[in-house]
Amino acid sequence: MSVVDDIKARIDIVDLVSETVKLRHTGKNYTGFCPFHSNTRTPAFVVFPETQTWRCFGQCNEGGDIFGFVMKKEGWDFNETLRNLAERAGVQLKAITPEDVVDKRKKDLIVEVLDASVIFFRQQMLETPPGYETLDYLHQRKLTDETIKIFGLGFAPVGWDNLLKHLKNKGYDEQLMLDAGLVSERDSGGMYDRFRNRLMIPIRDAYGKTVGFGARIVDPNDIPKYLNSPKTELFDKGRLLFGMDLARQAIRTMDQAVIVEGYLDVIALHQAGFNNAVSPMGTALTEDQFRLIKKFTRRIILALDPDAAGEKATLRGLETARQTMDQDAEVRFDARGLLHFESRLKADIRVTTLPIGKDPDEIVLDDPQMWEAIVHNAKPVVEHVMETLAAAKDINDAKVKSEIAAQVLPLIEDVQDSVERETYRQKLALLLKVDERALITPGKSSFRSRHRREGRESEESISPRLNELKRSTRLLERYCMQYLLKNPDSYYQINRALQSYNLAPLTENDFYETDYIELIHLIQKSLAQDEYVPRDFLEINCPAAIMEELASEDEDKVFELEIDPGKELIDITRAILRIRRYQNEERINELLFIQDNLSYEDEKLASGYQQLVMELIKTRKIIDDALQPYYKNNKSKRY
Repeated sequence: MSVVDDIKARIDIVDLVSETVKLRHTGKNYTGFCPFHSNTRTPAFVVFPETQTWRCFGQCNEGGDIFGFVMKKEGWDFNETLRNLAERAGVQLKAITPEDVVDKRKKDLIVEVLDASVIFFRQQMLETPPGYETLDYLHQRKLTDETIKIFGLGFAPVGWDNLLKHLKNKGYDEQLMLDAGLVSERDSGGMYDRFRNRLMIPIRDAYGKTVGFGARIVDPNDIPKYLNSPKTELFDKGRLLFGMDLARQAIRTMDQAVIVEGYLDVIALHQAGFNNAVSPMGTALTEDQFRLIKKFTRRIILALDPDAAGEKATLRGLETARQTMDQDAEVRFDARGLLHFESRLKADIRVTTLPIGKDPDEIVLDDPQMWEAIVHNAKPVVEHVMETLAAAKDINDAKVKSEIAAQVLPLIEDVQDSVERETYRQKLALLLKVDERALITPGKSSFRSRHRREGRESEESISPRLNELKRSTRLLERYCMQYLLKNPDSYYQINRALQSYNLAPLTENDFYETDYIELIHLIQKSLAQDEYVPRDFLEINCPAAIMEELASEDEDKVFELEIDPGKELIDITRAILRIRRYQNEERINELLFIQDNLSYEDEKLASGYQQLVMELIKTRKIIDDALQPYYKNNKSKRY
């Protein structure tokens, strides 16, 4: 992940913009008055959490990402903005060194050897007698061959060096296997397979890249039951969620993540159509895992095992969530009329109650409707914690009452709605058999002043493809910039090609990512100056963070570019046309969204937006005609 992408992953655009713009929650998006021009009538400024972008549909008619917002708001250049946001996100900036290039190559090789191992383990399960037993076990667990294939399940054979020998024959050295966590080192010297006689479950990061393995015993006498890859440069269990690569789109669409405990729970839930399930792989939920979830939703359901260990993991996870998930600052008045701020957790966390002795995979494969009901009936976190802490304890003991109140009251204070807060406080008072006034923190009123909160509105009409399109655009923009950085003189050839289709020349408007907008400006400057060769000018002036991003590997491949040697200019033109096609559809849907949220008094604005939509549709037709030859050659490229 590049520095720019790391910063974007850590800073949520809604939180950033909310610091200076009062936003109103409308469906999944947020609207407000644009901070860049005077307007007090129509909230034409929209923030889109799914794509982490913003746009003004009024006088500015501009949009962008978090970098673009800060640059416009503060009047900073890209480097100043990068330093500010990096400091805010806790990301360390550094120049690309030869060591970084070597490190990247090493990571590429680790992914390569892990992928080779996935193929080996799958072949062992499908083509050897011991593997057949593991396959039968999966079938007994009611998993289909299609599901087994999707998750890449396999079998590590009995023996100390089967994988080791196989990978050696493929040309991989032992040190690379050790770095990938595939082999272990003997005290006496030499290597041996880490995974033996186990069901192998590939673990991928959120973008589908294999980073390690989870391994379950086949022989019930073996220990431990589950064995994961050791911590490596790519595999850190506390920063990953199993199944996130397959679940993230469903989580976004459903605006809900269900967290279960085991690998097979996730696999079975996905097979049954509940594709928003992920697992922390048997560990307590960490801050990094909550940050990962927060990128896709703030509605979380914990469906961990109902045993004591599961309850403890739930409580630890809830405390981590309180520390990690963003909080709203609420203005209130104290008894003397002085203004203060309080925090309210910006997350809806609920907990399910699973039947004793039943795991999610058993439930969903036996009765999908039962699982659906369990999730639907998940209790608010406050109620669950109250019941959990009070169970099997003497609540007549004053110290026990105090301990329970000390753990529950902070959760109650995190609830956004004042009526809900008071309801939970009353329930806690009844549970502990104490006067409700004893549960009110000194200096705080039981009913606090609060701005009116809008109820959840219907889902917005924006196409669910937009998030995929956004990631596609990022990859296309990156490819164009890689090419232009090496061949800046081709800028004129590209513009002539676009002109032949009666389309506008390549400008900053073709790029949505701020770092790429910065680079297209540099490319234009390199061609306008005559002190240096354009390519040398770019090498001297291009920010290190952008160079690093362009040198990093694609983590989010939505499609393959399939570049033909000697046809780079054709491919670049195609890429730019597709960028415009993606952005055109995004712009149309954004305008339709803002139209739907205009008041009746804004008929003139609605008419203007409708005219813009019609113009965009005409432009889309021109782009489609220009792309037609490419579609004929490769129909799969058209979405």
